[in-house]
Amino acid sequence: MEQLDAPFPYWGGKRKVAGEVWTRFGKLDTYVEPFFGSGVVLLRRPQPFTGTETVNDLDGYIANFYRAIRLAPEETARWADSPVNENDLHACHYWLLKQHDSLAERLEGDPEWCDPKIAGWWCWGMCCWIGSGFCSGQGPWRAIDGKLVNTREPQGGVSRKLSHLGDNGRGIKRQRPHLGGGGAHGKGTGQGMVAHSADIYTWFTGLSARLKRVRVCCGDWSRVCGPSVTFKHGIAGVFLDPPYSAEANRNNALYRCESATVAQDVCAWAIEAGKRKDMRIALCGYDGEHDMPPEWSIYEWNAGAGLGGQAAERTNNGKRERIYFSPHCLSAKQGRLF
Repeated sequence: MEQLDAPFPYWGGKRKVAGEVWTRFGKLDTYVEPFFGSGVVLLRRPQPFTGTETVNDLDGYIANFYRAIRLAPEETARWADSPVNENDLHACHYWLLKQHDSLAERLEGDPEWCDPKIAGWWCWGMCCWIGSGFCSGQGPWRAIDGKLVNTREPQGGVSRKLSHLGDNGRGIKRQRPHLGGGGAHGKGTGQGMVAHSADIYTWFTGLSARLKRVRVCCGDWSRVCGPSVTFKHGIAGVFLDPPYSAEANRNNALYRCESATVAQDVCAWAIEAGKRKDMRIALCGYDGEHDMPPEWSIYEWNAGAGLGGQAAERTNNGKRERIYFSPHCLSAKQGRLF
């Protein structure tokens, strides 16, 4: 099967090291990815394989996108299939933001629920957007009486206060969309999707086939790391790629759902769970970020200059990328299983 990638750009992606992860994991009975993001490690899993796969992300936009891709790929593609348009970008951005508050609740309440329109517009917006901050809610622009208004600037010479707008006071940032490399259809460079509309439908249909049996959850990472999801099914592989901690000295505004402390909790869980012979764990971080037991192995890699490494490279952190593998992962010296 042809290797697949996410159709949207994502900070901190692990495409370059997916092969190494699967060399160390080998044959598994179940695979769990609590911080799914772009999903590139799962998407690049060698075929064929058996067993269950469970993924999760706290960001409802991500979880909804992958559910919609799995259940309604053509409809999702239809909403994502649009040229770059600055006015459309800001209007869609604000509309998406207003869907946020109920999104996670709907995803958690029904394992089969999804919204292809939200998914398609979110994917399209991610492709058009420059840098981080899409759908973060951290911006001054809000829709008032059907018009986009900068609420930090005086309107008509006076300071204008807002009444409650039903979106918890959240607004959007406004900026020029990405116009380079073919606009929203330049794959892999931060501007998004594929060259022709027909390819979007093919791409989404391929993703749907790959994700057919993948369980997509939305919530706290620990909800998918218990015994009933992991080692009770046999040998379990858990790929952990949390937002790097405050000790990592990274840009702390890359993701919509941010945390400077969750990596510490994840590390503590990984060290304890990694003692089991039926658990193979990979924990991503920076050099010196985690104090791991000596029996854990460390894989050094360079994020490079792609979107996954751009923020890291600005502070020379790209060369500090590490993956910590638990004691019962396969040795790299054994060679590739697949």
